[in-house]
Amino acid sequence: MASQRAEEISPFLAMEVLERARALEAQGIDIIHLEVGEPDFDVPQCVKEACARAVAEGYTHYTHSLGSLELREAICEHYRRSYGVAVQPDQVVVTSGTSPAMLLLFAALVESGDEVILSDPAYACYPNYVRFAGGVPVTVPVYEEDAFQYRPEAVRQRLTPRTRAILINSPANPTGNLLPADRMQALAELGPWIVSDEVYHGLVYEGRERSILEFTDHAFVLNGFSKLYAMTGLRLGYLIAPREYVRPIQKMQQNFFICASSVAQQAGLAALTGAGEEVARMRATYNQRRQFMLQGLRALGFGITVEPTGAFYVFANARHLSTDSLKLAFDILERAHVGVTPGIDFGPHGEGYLRFSYANSLENIAEGLQRLGRYLLRA
Repeated sequence: MASQRAEEISPFLAMEVLERARALEAQGIDIIHLEVGEPDFDVPQCVKEACARAVAEGYTHYTHSLGSLELREAICEHYRRSYGVAVQPDQVVVTSGTSPAMLLLFAALVESGDEVILSDPAYACYPNYVRFAGGVPVTVPVYEEDAFQYRPEAVRQRLTPRTRAILINSPANPTGNLLPADRMQALAELGPWIVSDEVYHGLVYEGRERSILEFTDHAFVLNGFSKLYAMTGLRLGYLIAPREYVRPIQKMQQNFFICASSVAQQAGLAALTGAGEEVARMRATYNQRRQFMLQGLRALGFGITVEPTGAFYVFANARHLSTDSLKLAFDILERAHVGVTPGIDFGPHGEGYLRFSYANSLENIAEGLQRLGRYLLRA
């Protein structure tokens, strides 16, 4: 029998939808994928060349457990240039994607019974990371009319002597909204550590994203290369941590992961230093898709009170159709052949919503919306 820890972990419903969609495709059914938060672009050309060059030149061995110094220096320069903050290479831990970084972070930060504050809705996997480390997720509801963002006074009310950290994500998954600077400042002043998931930074279409390091150094930053650089399969992320936490995290990295892929690290260095023009083109394309999807979903009757301005998601109110978003998402998949993610995946306050990803072509988004329209006419 599997361990209690393994048995109690909740499934990732976006993947459950995707896997059912793949099964339908294996039967010859054409599926429009609006459920997956994965860029449909190839990696930038400089990344392709860096991967090939790394293999050809034998850069295929273990690196330093924290990551190559050259890449860590480039990450520091990226944060200096983008946010005007000083990060040193010995504060950076390069990991095999942002997910391992999160696992290492909470393992280092949380004792059994410590609490971590999360928004509801929020990225579906956050509570499982906290629980896996022995912590207790404490949720704070966020609301559609407030762009699904924390109200600092509501967070303050949930603080206890066991509160270890407050997790923020801006731009956010599933909502695509940005946390305003004044709220980031207010959260930073509450006292607990701030864990800032900045993996969607760079994918912002109105306004600009802010790093938590602009407001406090009492913080951890999670980031990676999957979203902005379309490098999902290369599995490369990083953690910026206060120095007193780096050595404990490094020891866990040595034991559990050794180091991130040497080839992927060379690809990440190329992305940071040479992919700017291609990233700009991808961002412009996402923005075009965002505007098209917003118009299309509203025409179909879905509620969107505050338009998302980052990431590549629209979190649309579908309560006029059903208050069981899981059943609704699978019905849409089976009958309309469109994959969407149920809002319940992101927490109880996500119930009644559907997440639509525009990390797909305009042609596919248009076809998906047409299929949704026909589905609604039959509903």
